[in-house]
Amino acid sequence: MMENSVVQPVKPKERIVIVDILRAWALLGVAIGNYVDYFGLGKEVKHAPDKVSDILMLVNKYFFAAKSWTLLSVLFGYGFAILMNNIAKKGKNPILFFSKRMFWLFVLAFINSAFWFGDILKDYAILGLLLLVFYKASAKMAFRTSLVLLLILPFIAAYLASLNNYDFQKEMEKILPLFYSHNWIDIFVMNLKGTYFLEMINPQYAISVRIMMFACMLLGFAAQRVGFFDHLTAFKKQLITLFWVSLAAAIVLNVGTKIAVAQEFTLLKFFKPGYWTILCTMLSIMSGICWLYISGKLKAVFNGLQFMGKLTLTNYMAQNVIATLLFLNVGLGLFNTQPYWFYALMAVLVFASQILISKCWLSYFNYGPVEWVWRQLSYGQHLPLRKQKNQ
Repeated sequence: MMENSVVQPVKPKERIVIVDILRAWALLGVAIGNYVDYFGLGKEVKHAPDKVSDILMLVNKYFFAAKSWTLLSVLFGYGFAILMNNIAKKGKNPILFFSKRMFWLFVLAFINSAFWFGDILKDYAILGLLLLVFYKASAKMAFRTSLVLLLILPFIAAYLASLNNYDFQKEMEKILPLFYSHNWIDIFVMNLKGTYFLEMINPQYAISVRIMMFACMLLGFAAQRVGFFDHLTAFKKQLITLFWVSLAAAIVLNVGTKIAVAQEFTLLKFFKPGYWTILCTMLSIMSGICWLYISGKLKAVFNGLQFMGKLTLTNYMAQNVIATLLFLNVGLGLFNTQPYWFYALMAVLVFASQILISKCWLSYFNYGPVEWVWRQLSYGQHLPLRKQKNQ
């Protein structure tokens, strides 16, 4: 009886494959977004006109930018619901356990923020605690709350934009000398300060982005409560409908926003639909991937992605360390000297190498190294890292 009451992580064989695939896809977007950001950071560098880069900028803008962290937020909410079910079955205190888990995630976020000032782990740690309010909620309640947040978000974003009382660029210029330092300590300090300026005290991020994240988490929570990812085939009709409706909405919102901006509509001063566009695009991509998966398409691709997704935390943090070594003076010092396409290519190459490394790693080990440490700290028990021969 004592053994059955011990809370343990979801076993590898019990994981939902499509969730790991979606996590991996989101990581590709994160890598591309983070790496191409280096193209615009630092002292001004003039680049010759480049059609390939122009096309890749559009691809990133419409298919990856902000769609990855919103998708990861949905999957975070899904994982939270799974964990709450697991804890409830063991008769443990969910608030105490999850608070401890989020504390250690925040510690990992602090470490990651020392390598990249666009960290999202700290946001998940903070919002994860807020999710505890909903741990007993029904799918309907979570969905409705998410809907309310999404409905008011364009008005909140417009209001915060109208205040115009925070200049992130000005603050970042103060720490630019640290950006070019050859000293690791300077780089850590620069990134931690950048995190503070960009995401902690910047109203657009601290309020608008986090409302969007939390709304997406609630969507993921609701999806788990109805068994959406667990029984995709049973939801195929709804999945196809979601794909076409969200795709159509994304196109209409993109075109409508362009027209509104060009015509200088007064409405945009009070209502900014950008987050709706991001959400609809993300949902169309997510449902499209799910549709392809249950249709039996791209099996080799999905097989590789699931290995990447099982090591999401390790791979995410590793991407940032590699970027630091590639682009800053503690490494190769490339900074923003290369054309845009170079940074996108580096992201794809790093991502592809991580798929191979992840597959090889999981042949011998149960968890990624960061996942292993985090889970042991969260569960307060030793978990075997190396696989047994009969696994």
